[in-house]
Amino acid sequence: MQEKKRVQPVSIVKEGGSTVLYFRVEDSYFTPSLENNGLTMARTMDMLVENPGISRIVFVHRRHYIYNEDQTKLLNEIARLYGYLIKQKQILGLELVSFEGFEGLAQEWKGYLQHLVFNLLRSDPIGAYVELKRLIREEHIFLKKSTHLQETTARTKYLETLEYLKGLLEQLTLIQLVQDKVSGYKSGSRELYGMFFRPLITPDFMFTRLMAEQPLGAEEIDAYSLDQHTEVTIFRSEEDVKPLYHVTPLEFKIPEDHYELLDLARSALAKHRPDREEFLDTDKMRRTFFNIGKGLLQELAEHRNVPLSYSELENLASILVRYTIGFGLIEVLLKDPKIQDISVNGPIGESPIFIVHQDYEDCVTNIIPSQEDGEGWATRFRILSGRPLDEANPVLDTELILPYAHARVSIMNRPLNPDGLAFAFRRHRDQPWTFPLFIKNNMMSPLAAGLLSFLIDGSRTLLFAGTRGSGKTSLLGSAMVEIMRKHRIITLEDTQELPISALRKNKYNIQAMKVRSALTHGGNELAADEGIRTSLRFGDSSLIVGEIRSLEAKALYEAMRIGALANVVAGTIHGADPYSVFDRVVNDLEVPRTSFKATDIIIVSNPVKSADGLHRQRRIIQITEVRKHWQQDPLDEKAFVDLMKYDSKTDELKPTDALVNGESEILKQIAGEVKEWVGNWDAVWENILLRAKIKSALLHYAEKESKAYLLEAPFVVLSNDVFHQLSADSQKKYGSINTQKVFLMWEDWLKKELKRRIL
Repeated sequence: MQEKKRVQPVSIVKEGGSTVLYFRVEDSYFTPSLENNGLTMARTMDMLVENPGISRIVFVHRRHYIYNEDQTKLLNEIARLYGYLIKQKQILGLELVSFEGFEGLAQEWKGYLQHLVFNLLRSDPIGAYVELKRLIREEHIFLKKSTHLQETTARTKYLETLEYLKGLLEQLTLIQLVQDKVSGYKSGSRELYGMFFRPLITPDFMFTRLMAEQPLGAEEIDAYSLDQHTEVTIFRSEEDVKPLYHVTPLEFKIPEDHYELLDLARSALAKHRPDREEFLDTDKMRRTFFNIGKGLLQELAEHRNVPLSYSELENLASILVRYTIGFGLIEVLLKDPKIQDISVNGPIGESPIFIVHQDYEDCVTNIIPSQEDGEGWATRFRILSGRPLDEANPVLDTELILPYAHARVSIMNRPLNPDGLAFAFRRHRDQPWTFPLFIKNNMMSPLAAGLLSFLIDGSRTLLFAGTRGSGKTSLLGSAMVEIMRKHRIITLEDTQELPISALRKNKYNIQAMKVRSALTHGGNELAADEGIRTSLRFGDSSLIVGEIRSLEAKALYEAMRIGALANVVAGTIHGADPYSVFDRVVNDLEVPRTSFKATDIIIVSNPVKSADGLHRQRRIIQITEVRKHWQQDPLDEKAFVDLMKYDSKTDELKPTDALVNGESEILKQIAGEVKEWVGNWDAVWENILLRAKIKSALLHYAEKESKAYLLEAPFVVLSNDVFHQLSADSQKKYGSINTQKVFLMWEDWLKKELKRRIL
């Protein structure tokens, strides 16, 4: 952890590619503000004249008031003009005193001009412009009344000077922005400045900048709370197609004396540097720092006579943990279950954090991290993961596990990223996705859910393919929910993304294996292919591979080809269509083409864009079986047979004739292993439809009864167990699975379960 750098009362600091002007005004009785205080603006203008090239301005007065590059650019323009004018004696009216007989009037004009430049232009440039316009109007009136040639000549000279100054001011961006708003504006009034100068505000104990005030002229389209202290507001503006995700956390609402306590406590805790062992047990470390911080804050509060209630002490200790060993406002963002992705682009400090929102897709936030933030995060992730992040290894994949969120983290550094560090956080759902949830958001149809459920029970090999962000990992997680709890599951990942903890809580027999990242050279982790071979020693298990992208592909296909894996095998792979998957597996990952035949089903998902280009929805666009008769090229030899295909006109995933007519060789293979289904396509089809009907009924009852939990993993797992048990009972009683009676019994169970939970 770094101690916050201290600066002189006025100092210029290089921060990455930015030159930052710091004013420390802690002793001032008023809050520094460019928009509200002319003296503050005048003092700032003087510094900008003396120090050209300033790109950001920071006032430190208990909090940091930060004016960004765009706002500083407005001031720099004015400062350059001011610096030019003070060197132009003739413009300041020094030549006007030469008018014989009008020396007094010329001295008066000289005073006006010097007041405009030396005072108003520095402190109130809008006022200077308005005053110039007033003086010009007056002089035109006086000129019309003038009868003396000498006076007319003098006034003409004075008017030319005023017009020239007005022309210079009208070239300023700030003046151009307010030209249609200055009617009725009085010099000294500063209401217009608030439209253009709105600082980002941060407490002294944190580096991250946050635009605390809501944007002007934006439309509020949504608002909700993350907890009792944190509000989120979504704004839409005509100036940006991306909505603004505006978050206001607790640390921006506490009293000033609480900020001082946090700053002192943070400085004290910064002296303690946790070792690697402490960092590895994150829960323990957070509890330890919380307790230490709580005690420290209480002592500081007593020493400084600051009253703290128990809840205030708890809240301050939580904030302190977040900004010492935690990840600051990233943790606040991860509290929001509607956030799917978080992007922190390099160079850090020059742009805000971007997110992908469940309801509003790509959004910009009101949070701007600093270089100190990025360096601190990178150090912690290196320690937590045990993986390198340096010039030889400029990419680090790991995970962030918080008490309320789990996220995959990808980090880039030089030389791959010429701008230094950059981060991407992918937030995982608190509970696994389920087929009924995907039906609800049209990712899949009920029939697709029934088909995939049947294939999973049939112990097939499934590859979930798609581009990045297509939802393939979420689909894989939902497929794991469909595996019967009597089967053991082994997962293999280099970065944990699968819902292992949630499934374990749902009483699954599941064992996770973490292997070396394909992007990492060396290290003490087991290679992915060795992980596959190790998994085979753990007995008859379902094998789930988080992403097939390296050496594990050969080992996996070798195991599948020799029949070493008796249960379902599933994984994700990048590919936009079945042939792209084949090309990647065979040509990129160098799996023998005949081994690719071990793939049974390829499920392709991709984002589907709207006509306006502003929206996209994830959809399964293909469910394709891979037949086994081909020799060289499965596409040319028609080995790829679609069972379901997405229809963009109706936005539906529809069955193909091959599925409806029972021409699927994979489904026939599954049927061939069940006595009652051999040669009986109708029985197979009815079973698929039964599963589809149950998934659809869960959604129906969830919406009808307003019971969202019916779609979540714990209840879906329970429903699947009941379905399998009822199917077994029907088989025992009738000699076959009576689909109608099974559904009626399942529906009766559901109604009783709903009633029981109400009671």
